[in-house]
Amino acid sequence: METPQFSLLTILLIIWAVITAGLILLLIYRSVLGLKEEDQLFLDQAQEHMAKEQREVVAKLLKLSKPITILGVACGALLLVIAGVWVWEGLGASGLR
Repeated sequence: METPQFSLLTILLIIWAVITAGLILLLIYRSVLGLKEEDQLFLDQAQEHMAKEQREVVAKLLKLSKPITILGVACGALLLVIAGVWVWEGLGASGLR
């Protein structure tokens, strides 16, 4: 039984799909967290726990921004690399390379 041979393009597409899936999951998680965030809170001393919860939500949202940016840039860059490899393989197949 032979093991399947994957081309470079197939491997890059699999990596891109995994990165994109991670990005989508982080974006969904961020939007779910954003539902808990209030634009304005008018609180007195008795409701300090609500202010604390809002600070925690904002901290989580800020913490997510860096991984989302990194995955977004990686996804875009990998998409450009995939397009380049696809064109390169197409030129090779047509004999223009």
